[in-house]
Amino acid sequence: MADQLHVTQIRSSIGTKPKHRGTLRALGLRKIGQSNTLPDRPEIRGMIARVPHLISVVRVPGDGGPESSREETEETHESS
Repeated sequence: MADQLHVTQIRSSIGTKPKHRGTLRALGLRKIGQSNTLPDRPEIRGMIARVPHLISVVRVPGDGGPESSREETEETHESS
């Protein structure tokens, strides 16, 4: 599974440009302290680059994700 980005809004969008407010909404953020985990893709990185002064970003490395756990679950059901 690809890496994830944990994005948290740390400053208010009051007084910012309408495009910045729209970018926060597109990132799934509406109020200070709210967080969202998003895939690490170029379009998400572009949105983050527009509002770095309003958010904090933490990269969460992928760990195999749901694909591997789904395979394990199917194997468990087959052996039962």
